[in-house]
Order: sequence, then C-alpha cells, then structure tokens
Amino acid sequence: QVQLVESGGGLVQAGGSLRLSCAASGRTFSRYDMSWFRQAPGKEREFVAAISWSGSYTRYADSVKGRFTISRDNAKNTVYLQMNSLKPEDTAVYYCAADEAAVVPGRSVNAYDYWGQGTQVTVSS
Repeated sequence: QVQLVESGGGLVQAGGSLRLSCAASGRTFSRYDMSWFRQAPGKEREFVAAISWSGSYTRYADSVKGRFTISRDNAKNTVYLQMNSLKPEDTAVYYCAADEAAVVPGRSVNAYDYWGQGTQVTVSS
C-alpha cells in the first residue's frame, strides 16, 4: 500500500508559476512510476505528466509540454510538478498517482493503483 499526499496548489494569475509536491509513504517509493493527472469541473480526469521509477524517463501531455516539468527525489519520497506559464485552462484539481514500475510509465487512469486526495489549482485571467 502507498499513501500519497499532494500539496502546493492555490490561486495564481495567468502567466504565473506553481510547484506541486506529492509525498509518498508506505512501500518503497523508488519501486513506483509516478504521475500527475488533473480533473476540471464537468470533465474527465486527464493525464498531465509521468516519470519513471529512476527519474530517467518522463512524458507529458501535449497541452503542458514545454511549460510543466515533472521530477522526483527518491531520497525524500517526493514527486514534484513545476508549472510555469500557467493558463486559465490549467484550472483543475491535480492528483498524484503511483503504480509499480513498468517498461514506461502509463498515461491512462487505469494504469495507476494509488491516488492522492488532490490539490486545487486555480488560474485567473
């Protein structure tokens, strides 16, 4: 079992930046691929970014590529999402997710077994 707790959300103006953190506890953090998803009101949960267990492989949704950066610190059992050049359409609840390491980290909600409670990000225009 892995427990995930997100933090760092808030209200920011368009063009601003935020850094989300996800602290993991329970099983060995370095055995897990990690990802970020988001869900806006009335929409399905969508993939944002993922990182392999070692940190050597990352992948991003086209909508955030070049603006968001996912990273991890296995010594601190934490994964981060640095979000720059934020847009109003980035407004959503952001969720951290974990799954046992695969060949490459997945992009599907169904690929992940463990989820955090979410943190709200609101970008004003």
